Amino acid sequence: MNEDDSELMDDLLAQLDSRDQNVQAESANVLNEMNLNAQADLIEASSRQDAKSRFKARQARKAAALAQSYSPDDPAVQARLEKEAKDEEDSIRQVCEQMSLEIYEINPDGHCLFSAVADQLVLLGIIPPTEANYSNLRIVAANYIHSHPDDFLPFLPSSGGEDGAGALDVGMMNHEEFDSYCASIRGTAIWGGEPEIVALSRAFNVPIHVVQGGQPPVVVHNPAGDQQEGDLTDPRAVRISYHRKLYGLGEHYNSLRRKRVLA
Repeated sequence: MNEDDSELMDDLLAQLDSRDQNVQAESANVLNEMNLNAQADLIEASSRQDAKSRFKARQARKAAALAQSYSPDDPAVQARLEKEAKDEEDSIRQVCEQMSLEIYEINPDGHCLFSAVADQLVLLGIIPPTEANYSNLRIVAANYIHSHPDDFLPFLPSSGGEDGAGALDVGMMNHEEFDSYCASIRGTAIWGGEPEIVALSRAFNVPIHVVQGGQPPVVVHNPAGDQQEGDLTDPRAVRISYHRKLYGLGEHYNSLRRKRVLA
């Protein structure tokens, strides 16, 4: 996504706040025509995996989800979205089948990442069931990120980008924004993502394997901090699935449990 597309996306998102329903519908249609999810796929598949690129990909996906909610009923658009969701679901289930895993549905809300990881930690015997809730895991993730600013600040873009108020020269969060970010993770329903997965992996000292519909099909987060293939059969690993299109609400995570063997 080039700078012109980014500016156009920002302008169109601003127009979605218009009280004129025609303006809203027209802006949503243009955003849909930009095929933002496909642009995000290209960004994530590129070799340039810096913080700004990942931020652009996340923003594009959120813009696509918001535009969809404002779009008038369009059979062609609806059919395309349903096909994309089905293709993603099929890809994830194929990987799960190969790994003898099954999807355990997590409530599709802003807490889904933390709820999915909590479910896994109970199965692994790392935390007791009484502590397996998103509130506790939000606190763990937020506290770990806040106490390791040097590990996370380089990967947290300012909400306004390079031109945002108080942003550092490279477009990253300043320390005030960082404190606010950690407070949001700790006490609101804001979606968790890659930084929180890394934090939970390190805080609990467990690998976290994320199965997704794109490439690579399994992303491995190690407590040591690097992303690498790792041992996909590691019995100590937390396993979750990452859905971009399943509910049309943006990012969603489910827990992946071992298939039960019938006697």
